[in-house]
Amino acid sequence: MTTEISINGRLIGIDHPPYIIAELSANHNGDITRALRIIEEAKKAGADAVKLQTYTPDTITLDSNADEFQIHGGLWDGRSLYELYREAHMPWEWHKPLFDRAKELGITIFSSPFDFSAVDLLESLDVPAYKIASFELVDLPLIKRVAKTGKPMIMSTGMANEEEIEQAIATARDNGCEALVILHCVSGYPAPAGEYNLRTIADISQRFSVLSGLSDHTIDNATAVASVALGACVIEKHVTLDRRGGGADDSFSIEPAELAQLCKDTKTAWSALGQVNYQRTEAEKDNVKFRRSLYAVKDIAMGESLTPDNVKSIRPGFGLAPKHYEEILGCKAKCAIPSGTALALTLLE
Repeated sequence: MTTEISINGRLIGIDHPPYIIAELSANHNGDITRALRIIEEAKKAGADAVKLQTYTPDTITLDSNADEFQIHGGLWDGRSLYELYREAHMPWEWHKPLFDRAKELGITIFSSPFDFSAVDLLESLDVPAYKIASFELVDLPLIKRVAKTGKPMIMSTGMANEEEIEQAIATARDNGCEALVILHCVSGYPAPAGEYNLRTIADISQRFSVLSGLSDHTIDNATAVASVALGACVIEKHVTLDRRGGGADDSFSIEPAELAQLCKDTKTAWSALGQVNYQRTEAEKDNVKFRRSLYAVKDIAMGESLTPDNVKSIRPGFGLAPKHYEEILGCKAKCAIPSGTALALTLLE
């Protein structure tokens, strides 16, 4: 199993802080200035990468009034697929200025292609990695085409069963992909945290011998932060400037301040994982003296027996350990022991 991969020189794996992807998606709302601002805010928040989606309405669906091309229920109820994607798509002429701005800022930028022509466009921009969206995980020819670029691939598993995930991974590997991350995902917009089954993240890694992570469509950061404890080494989250902006994806996206908190909290969670350790940490060493130990709590005369009345287990910890309590009861004092003395075996007959 690959234990780490690299995208643009950033190492990704369980031994590195989580790789945070700010998904720009449709949150440009038809305004390239807004798209540029999201990239700037992602950099400011500490995200590792910004991700686009590369398609046109004509490369992803048909302009049809047939019922099967209409959306019934959910966030986009009442709209046709073509209408939704016409509004949501990232114009192809925007890609180069967005890539250029990301490079100026020093933040990685890549995209999800939705057909071969999108891969061609992204290759012309020297994209450093690719993302396969959940809905495209069953498009094995697309996965094959992307894998043949030799670039790192990240694939989301929303709606996919075990067999479909296995086929997608095999297709990627058989066609030259050596750097692969699989993101556990629930394709709901938004998705309830209670449906995420985060234990699947560790199972994906073990079952398919891949790095795993999370594509998170919940409306806060709790699920993403929790995923780090299950081994998520990549976290993808939709980001917008304003959740109330009215765009196709705004309502289930996080805002810049929340992205900054996500970057901070996931790094803290990863740092807290550490390793298996039963030794005292540096933070604990100064506090050992405040543990309980055995003290004389009354004056004890020479030759007097130690009893529950004149010996107790109290703080601080400079006396005998409490485990010796029963064995010293009944012993006689070798000398006078004033109240408040930390007991030691040398004081007893």
